[in-house]
Amino acid sequence: MREDIVPGATFPDYELTEHSKERRKLSDVQGNDPMIVVLARGMYCPKDQWQQRRLVEFYPELRVGYVKIVTISTDNLIQTNEFRTGLNAEWPFFSDPRRVIQQDLEIKEYTDPHHNPMTPHTLVLEPGMLIHKIYNGYWFFGRPTIEDLRQDLRDILIRIRPDWDLATPRLRESWEAGETENFYPYRQKAK
Repeated sequence: MREDIVPGATFPDYELTEHSKERRKLSDVQGNDPMIVVLARGMYCPKDQWQQRRLVEFYPELRVGYVKIVTISTDNLIQTNEFRTGLNAEWPFFSDPRRVIQQDLEIKEYTDPHHNPMTPHTLVLEPGMLIHKIYNGYWFFGRPTIEDLRQDLRDILIRIRPDWDLATPRLRESWEAGETENFYPYRQKAK
């Protein structure tokens, strides 16, 4: 991984082709929420399939917790769609067959010249594409468990959501006064 891709740094805002054939920037998917970015080998990898199946089970929690997720692989668009559909995943899968991310982040998995994949990584991002945590998944147990992700997201949300604890002094008074900027998702509507 490139030396500047570390916790506290900003993750590059790549624009890629989504499973729907639309070009999208990662920041457009993220919006104002935390986001999990899974850089995967692709559908051929049983480790990726296993990780993605666990994420499919976790996804309803992410959705109600206002957390976004994307999967990016070097698969072509057909393989990307087959991977996503076969998993019954509901989040965006991006196709990067030109290996833009692999080259830019310097994560070519040189031990597999046949598939030429990215070394798998999972990144947990704070709003604004800020890197909170990076997991290197070359070995399966380097990948985060669902509990690891829950803890990372809890740490982020406690810090970024002023309304995390409704017992915080003056929060109720702010709400009753119609001052909704400290309450998610109401603060977005107030702008």
